[in-house]
Amino acid sequence: MENSGSEEIYLTQLGPTAPQSPVILSVPHAGRIYPDELKLQARLDETQLRGLEDRHVDRLVSPLAEQGYSVIIGTVARAWIDLNRSEREVDPSMIAPRPSPGSFDISAKVRGGLGLVPRRLGSFGNIYRHPLSQRDLADRIYRAHRPYHAAVSDMLDAARRRFGLAILLDCHSMPPLKPNDGTAPAKIVIGDRNGKSAAPIFAARTESICREAGFRTTLNSPYPGGHILARHGKPERDIHGLQLELCRSLYLDPSHDQLSLAHERITELIEQIADGLVDEAMSPPDSLAAE
Repeated sequence: MENSGSEEIYLTQLGPTAPQSPVILSVPHAGRIYPDELKLQARLDETQLRGLEDRHVDRLVSPLAEQGYSVIIGTVARAWIDLNRSEREVDPSMIAPRPSPGSFDISAKVRGGLGLVPRRLGSFGNIYRHPLSQRDLADRIYRAHRPYHAAVSDMLDAARRRFGLAILLDCHSMPPLKPNDGTAPAKIVIGDRNGKSAAPIFAARTESICREAGFRTTLNSPYPGGHILARHGKPERDIHGLQLELCRSLYLDPSHDQLSLAHERITELIEQIADGLVDEAMSPPDSLAAE
């Protein structure tokens, strides 16, 4: 599936094309396609670049398509483009000729090297040998970023029309968190942009399901959600968005490269969350108590 200069769109959609549920699942960071142009431009090899992936999260979520859920998966490597950043979150120093800083949104993520096109990767340093052309950046947006967000938007709108509301469950993975003040770190982090991307009841239901399954869980700390929730989570329009961050130790082997035997339990957990959100979404509002 690798290509150079093709018109391939880096997107996979599984499950019903017309939503059968108000819950839509998305996986933006598990892409494992490394285009030839990326390999030529990068000073890091593919094994190193995998450190940016939410490794195999798509394989955790894909089975839910067989249960009637619509699933949207980005298939290109995050090192090529990050679907959870806005089109304006670009480091001007990565583009030639260099645009003015006012052309882009220099967010904290961009300053940290993790913008729309990631600039650096941890201890490995800079990813690219040379700046990208403006045409290259536009091509990546056209072939991956816009199709992904259009698919998410279309599916959420279709779900809202059918069910009266829609919920996006945006699935990610995170490296193991460090203990804080001697307290064991969370294994799951639920994000709703601090209450901005979803009605509180949906995050509360998700947190309850995770805790009842035995997982230490936090809300919005340290991951409240990124561009995908900001763009698509619109509670005032009856479209809600949650981010689900899963510790990689829960489903990957010790090298964090391949699925462990425990991954089926995590798929079951994601299905329980989706089912719980459906139940919450389809439940009638509480009746006012008679005085």
